[in-house]
Amino acid sequence: MTQPPHDEPTAANPEELREQVEQTRAELGQTVEALAAKADVKARTQEKAAEVKEQAAAKATDVKEQATAKAAEVKEQATAKAAEVKEQATAKAAELKEQTALKAGELKAKAAELAHQAQDKLPDPVKEKAALAAEQARTKAGQAGQLWQDKAPEPVRQKTAQGAQLARDNRKALLVATGVAVVAWLAFRRKG
Repeated sequence: MTQPPHDEPTAANPEELREQVEQTRAELGQTVEALAAKADVKARTQEKAAEVKEQAAAKATDVKEQATAKAAEVKEQATAKAAEVKEQATAKAAELKEQTALKAGELKAKAAELAHQAQDKLPDPVKEKAALAAEQARTKAGQAGQLWQDKAPEPVRQKTAQGAQLARDNRKALLVATGVAVVAWLAFRRKG
């Protein structure tokens, strides 16, 4: 047999000896179980796999949370950028509209100025003839209008009234166009 370790007291009676044996058996059983657990590769592999699986699940959850946060951030940035682009486009459209209105006003003023210049350059006899022709045209137009009222069907008269109203609403443009046409006609007539 083996010698008991020097640090353990020896048993004085058989009862103590039995207790020491039982305690040694229990310790030996625990040591054997620990060694068996270390020697059981399959169980250790399963434990390690479970641990890695748990870590991977935690990492996946973490990555998912980060991706969700990043997606929300990107969505917010995209929404802000879209609003900014829309605002810039609206401002640019308003600016272009304003520029177009200014240009139209300038062109209208230029046309009126040219019409006045053309009228100023017309000789008095031509002005008188134009005034007489305009008076005759008004008289004939009045007669034709009366004849039209008497003979034309109602739907045609309504369409004509709408056209006349449009002409009255755009009177200055029509007068300018007529003045330019008269000047062009006179210039052409003088050359020919």
